[in-house]
Amino acid sequence: MRIISSKPAGLILCAMLVMPASVSVTAQELGPDERQEVINVFGSLPADLSGLAEGPEVDGFISARRGRQMQVTSADGNNTAIVVADATQIRASGGFLGMNRTQLAADSLINGLPVTVETVEWEGGLVASRIKFKDSDLETAAMIRAGTGQQFAEQGAAIEENAAATEALRGRVANIDQYNVKGTTNVYFDTGKWNLSAGAERELCTAAREAEAMDNALVLVVGYTDSVGDQDYNQVLSERRAGRVVNHLQQACGWQPYRMLTPTGMAEADPLANNATPQGRAQNRRVSVNILVSKALDGL
Repeated sequence: MRIISSKPAGLILCAMLVMPASVSVTAQELGPDERQEVINVFGSLPADLSGLAEGPEVDGFISARRGRQMQVTSADGNNTAIVVADATQIRASGGFLGMNRTQLAADSLINGLPVTVETVEWEGGLVASRIKFKDSDLETAAMIRAGTGQQFAEQGAAIEENAAATEALRGRVANIDQYNVKGTTNVYFDTGKWNLSAGAERELCTAAREAEAMDNALVLVVGYTDSVGDQDYNQVLSERRAGRVVNHLQQACGWQPYRMLTPTGMAEADPLANNATPQGRAQNRRVSVNILVSKALDGL
C-alpha cells in the first residue's frame, strides 16, 4: 500500500536515532587517504598488554577498518584511532572470541558495529585491550554492510563507476537535514516473521522504480513491530525486517546503496493503528519505505 506521509519530521528523527547525520557521513565518506591519516601505527605490537598504562574507554561505532587498525566514532562525532592486537580480547554478548584464536573475531569488527573499547596507551597511540559488542548489533551491522562506503572499495573495479556518482550526490546533500517526503510504501509481516511475501517484493520494486524516476531521490527504510513481545525482542525483529527490505531493494530491485539512508528499526514505536485489536497489530507489523528529496534540491 502506498501513502503520502504527513510526518516528515518524524521520519528524519527516525533516521537520526541510531546514528547522527554527521556521524553517518563520517563513516561513509572516509576515503583511503583520510583513513591512513587518522589511523597510524609504528613499531611492532606488544604480545602482552598487561604492563601498559591504561587508556580511555571509548564508546561508539566502527566507522573505518583496515587490517589491525580501526576508527571508532562516538555519538558526538569525535573519531578515535585504535589498534587491535593479538592480545586484544573480543567479547560478544553471547560468548567470547579471541583474535589470536579465530579469524572470525577479526571479521566481526565491521563498519557500523556499536562497540565499547577498553584501551591501553602505546607509542603515543591507543591499543584495544578489550572490545565488547552485542550479538544483535553485529547481525544488524552485517545486514547493512553492503550500504557502507568501505564495502564499495572491497567490491573492486566494478564499484569505481558508482564512486563518482556517490561523491557528487553526497557533495550536494551532505549538509542538508530537511527532506520532502515524496511517497511512502508500507509492506507487512506475519507475527514474529521478517520474510517478504511475493506481493511485498513486487511493491518494493515498484517503489524503487518510482524513486528512480525522481531526481535526487533517496530512500529511508524503517522497520516496526506490533506490541506483542518485550522491547529487546521487538527491537531486533524490527531491525531484521528493515534489513530484509534493504537487501531486496538493492539485490532484486537494483536500488543503488549510495542512495540509501541508514536503515533503522523502531520496534513498536509510532504505530499506525491500535495494538489492542488483531487488525491494528497487523497494520503495525510493517516496514516503511520512504522516498525523500532534499528540500534544497526538490525540483532541480
